[in-house]
Amino acid sequence: GSGGFRKRKHDNFPHGQRREEKENVNPSSALMMSFKSFQLELDTRHDKYERLVKLSRDITIESKRTIFLLHRFTSAPNGEEILNESEVKLDAVRRKIKQVAQELVGEDMYQFHRAISPGLQEYVEAVSFQYFIRTRSLISVEEINRQLIFTAEDREETRNMTSSSLDKQPHTWSLKVTPVDYLLGVADLTGELMRLCISSVGNGDIDTPFELSQFLRQIYDGFTFIGNTGPYEVSKKLYTLKQSLAKVENACYTLKVRGSEIPKHMLADVFSSKTDLIDQEESLS
Repeated sequence: GSGGFRKRKHDNFPHGQRREEKENVNPSSALMMSFKSFQLELDTRHDKYERLVKLSRDITIESKRTIFLLHRFTSAPNGEEILNESEVKLDAVRRKIKQVAQELVGEDMYQFHRAISPGLQEYVEAVSFQYFIRTRSLISVEEINRQLIFTAEDREETRNMTSSSLDKQPHTWSLKVTPVDYLLGVADLTGELMRLCISSVGNGDIDTPFELSQFLRQIYDGFTFIGNTGPYEVSKKLYTLKQSLAKVENACYTLKVRGSEIPKHMLADVFSSKTDLIDQEESLS
């Protein structure tokens, strides 16, 4: 009431008495042993979480590099070389995912899902982008998960394991991409397809934007079926997806109406200026 500092409860006890209580604690008692085991378990779980965060960061970086490489497909003289190089990069990403699967052996994946989710989303975006360039279709979550079943084929990996660890460790590892991570990765894919549309127009390719428009419209229709009933992150991505679709449809409109009168090397500039206007209108609204 006087405005001074209030005494804490343990301040009523002399410091010497508290020190004596600590000295009287038996470190080998059942209670102390229980707390030590809890401490060890929490430290082990925290260390594993940090390792998974680092692996997820590496997966994200390598997946982004694969996406940047795939954007060169439209301008490269030999697109098949780009696809082969991207496959090598995705194999390196899958080796990182194999390490994640090995870390999660005997664990509940959902306890560590927050640590690995960003990397898995970026991997889904990269692998679905490559699949679309190859097949002009969307890869399924089942196909992605089939690629994430690993075996102990690496000789060095097998050699480094002792006989006891070989008995304990499984010879196959697998990691399943959750439906939410798959949907979020596909939603991010639409932004890359919009950029592919821009680069295709710049290279004089008039057919690809119309293919992309139809494909993005199907994805958008699929997401609208989910609507607000799905997870919050999925509904939040719907706005960005709608933006990408509007830009691609605007490119198709420009090509259909004014494509014959505008030189091919200027189409990309016209399209870019139109998309800037769309962004300004959406920011004002």
